[in-house]
Amino acid sequence: FAAQRHVLTYMEDAVSQLLENREEIGQYGIARFFTEYFNSVRQGTHILFREFSFVQATPHNRASFLRTFWRCFRTVGKNGGKYSSICWYLLTAQEYHCLLQLLCPDFPVELTQKAARIVLMDDAMDCLMSFSDFLFAFQIQFYYSEFLESVAAIYQDLLAGKNPNTVIVPTSSSGQHRQRQPPNDCSTLDGVEASLFYQCLESLCDRSKYSCPPSALVKEMLSSAQRLTFYGFLMALAKDRGINRALGALPDRGDLFLDPAMDQELEKLVAQVSGLSVSGPTGSSGDTANLPVRSSPRINSPWKPLHHRRKMDAESEGSNEETDSSEN
Repeated sequence: FAAQRHVLTYMEDAVSQLLENREEIGQYGIARFFTEYFNSVRQGTHILFREFSFVQATPHNRASFLRTFWRCFRTVGKNGGKYSSICWYLLTAQEYHCLLQLLCPDFPVELTQKAARIVLMDDAMDCLMSFSDFLFAFQIQFYYSEFLESVAAIYQDLLAGKNPNTVIVPTSSSGQHRQRQPPNDCSTLDGVEASLFYQCLESLCDRSKYSCPPSALVKEMLSSAQRLTFYGFLMALAKDRGINRALGALPDRGDLFLDPAMDQELEKLVAQVSGLSVSGPTGSSGDTANLPVRSSPRINSPWKPLHHRRKMDAESEGSNEETDSSEN
């Protein structure tokens, strides 16, 4: 159970942060620190502003990052509604990458480009994409990255008429996301035989130690196809409702822009910002006391106990530190 849930990964990270923040943590106790740390892991907020190696370290971290990215930036694709005046509807791959870097400063651009290629296929990489199209393609590319590296190798072997039974499963070091050579779908419009392709994928999923889509869902998805291309397969994965539900990080496409709890928090923050703009920066005990303080992203240790931040706020009266609504 401990290995399946990657408990050791979180214990090592918690101890590392404990040692790095031992002077601050010593003021209120180690037990409380571990309680807050594992509560953040359970809630999925532990990945905020962390280094990419930690964000991708476990399936739970990846799902938490996907969910956080969706909740933070879903208004980018919200068509109309209360916040439509501050929304963009279509963005380029580079612009989506900038959004990802707001949550993970060293997020690799190669992953963003691979996700964009699933949507754009043969189109230029600077074409515009909707938030929903990019998000579901990014989910597949990010969560199943090692699996997709092996799938690309299988596809290339099948195209070349080779035996794809011996497939090298990527290691965690290859998770640094080398640039994958995209299969040339243009020169092989018919792709490969779907049934043979599935047999290879089933064998891969049986022996892979990394996350793979449920083989039964993949089989059902491919059952109606005679032949398929590599990017056609990736697009089918991204659009499949069953695979999305099995992964469990994002809602169905139809519910993508529905998040009542987040909407309520946004309304509170908008009201606070509006009150701040009316009252001006001179109010020392008014709206500014209720707004969270922006802390610079720290790759090595973003953890900062909430009560400690409040103590710092109380001690820094008259501080002109910029306030922001990016923390809840």
